[in-house]
Amino acid sequence: MFSWVSRDARRRKEPELFRTVSEGLKQLYAGKLLPLEEHYRFHDFHSPALEPADWESKPMVLLVGQYSTGKTTFIRHLLEQDFPGMRIGPEPTTDSFIAVMGGESEGVIPGNALVVDPRRPFRKLNAFGNAFLNRFMCAQLPNPVLDSISIIDTPGILSGEKQRISRGYDFAAVLEWFAERVDRIILLFDAHKLDISDEFSEVIKALKNHEDKIRVVLNKADQIETQQLMRVYGALMWSLGKIINTPEVVRVYIGSFWSHPLLIPDNRKLFEAEEQDLFKDIQSLPRNAALRKLNDLIKRARLAKVHAYIISSLKKEMPNVFGKESKKKELVSNLGEIYLKIEREHQISPGDFPNLRKMQEQLLTQDFSKFQPLKLKLLDTVDDMLANDIARLMVMVRQEEAQMPTQVVKGGAFEGTMNGPFGHGYGEGAGEGIDDLEWVVSKDKPTYDEIFYTLSPVNGKITGASAKKEMVKSKLPNTVLGKIWKLADVDKDGLLDDEEFALANHLIKVKLEGHELPAELPSHLVPPSKRRHE
Repeated sequence: MFSWVSRDARRRKEPELFRTVSEGLKQLYAGKLLPLEEHYRFHDFHSPALEPADWESKPMVLLVGQYSTGKTTFIRHLLEQDFPGMRIGPEPTTDSFIAVMGGESEGVIPGNALVVDPRRPFRKLNAFGNAFLNRFMCAQLPNPVLDSISIIDTPGILSGEKQRISRGYDFAAVLEWFAERVDRIILLFDAHKLDISDEFSEVIKALKNHEDKIRVVLNKADQIETQQLMRVYGALMWSLGKIINTPEVVRVYIGSFWSHPLLIPDNRKLFEAEEQDLFKDIQSLPRNAALRKLNDLIKRARLAKVHAYIISSLKKEMPNVFGKESKKKELVSNLGEIYLKIEREHQISPGDFPNLRKMQEQLLTQDFSKFQPLKLKLLDTVDDMLANDIARLMVMVRQEEAQMPTQVVKGGAFEGTMNGPFGHGYGEGAGEGIDDLEWVVSKDKPTYDEIFYTLSPVNGKITGASAKKEMVKSKLPNTVLGKIWKLADVDKDGLLDDEEFALANHLIKVKLEGHELPAELPSHLVPPSKRRHE
């Protein structure tokens, strides 16, 4: 009796079995979330359905900026080679969306061919029509950087209403489509052109809900003096603060991202450190790709649930026969009240609701008679996915990370800063004297020795208490001084001889100059008497 009930209950209790995270994401979306999206016409309002290729694609980086901010040059700098379809100039040169992807041979795939290829994650771009597809292409080339990531170059954003209209497609909507699917969004600004045009402002607002993916690059910073750079940085932060409404300050990387000599080299160290930070961020994308897709699936599921409540509430309020059109207008104008009602009834956070004005505009063109009433079974399935399946996938993400070798972007500009004397920080701080034959501490040792012998050493060594009296004069925190003591006490006897004391003072100097202490003592800093001679 009621065998169908028990079968259904058993199906819910049995956990889904996945071999990989990407396979699990694909199955969960197709089996549990997609039915809810289709039932409540989610794709007509928010985002097209996801394809299998969306879950399997390499991490993507989207470059956005006004014309002549150096987007194409930035890609050229990363790859260290030209790519098909590349054009660089001070005028608006890139008038197309170019997906720069890895391939065995060099070539260009036009947009219309690209959106019918099931192996690539672009099929749903077909909805933007020929005006867009004629301005979309894939530049394919063999490059080690593109073995790990793909890069999307975009047309330079123009100022003025006329240029914006002449595109023939909804530029902001296309960028929003990409923003949902990429792993990193880089907004590029030119140090000489900080004005944010109306279209650029519209684009940044379209990237709302993806603030965690956004990084900002202040490019061509080598063309201005230090004092001007400080003012430019302040002006940029002020401008961004008015558009990106987040309590956190957005991360801005300052530099000159091309391979030409710096025009004003005063800030060379700053630019090197900033480039290194940005490269580390990009290099981490393959390692975090599965986690990002999992996060996007959760965000999409939450939005789909809220959308289902909104559509079913509107359906419930509609009359069966007369006055449908007037009731529809009334419901759309009172949508804010419906939001509040759903928020209270289902304990949903206000941040999960879609933009009110945009939703109202979309609802005016919809036929409410085609909307579906609330179907709890579909919502329960999505709740089960969020409560149980996602938790198990999170465990699998960590297991896959542990089993796989460290995944980082390699090749191109990423190789130039990794090893050798031009690696970031080489020969500085704790690395000073790495290539010298003489112990680097020797040059200051006579000064340190004078202090050492005033501390009344016994059998050539001073106690920790004596060393502490001298070391605290640096005003460094005890946690830092404790680490310095641990590094300097090379023979671990709880005492310091003259060489170890000199080393401790050298490490204090390194820290006071603003450098980080090493986790372990580098071989070139080991005192000569403590080195093992083989």
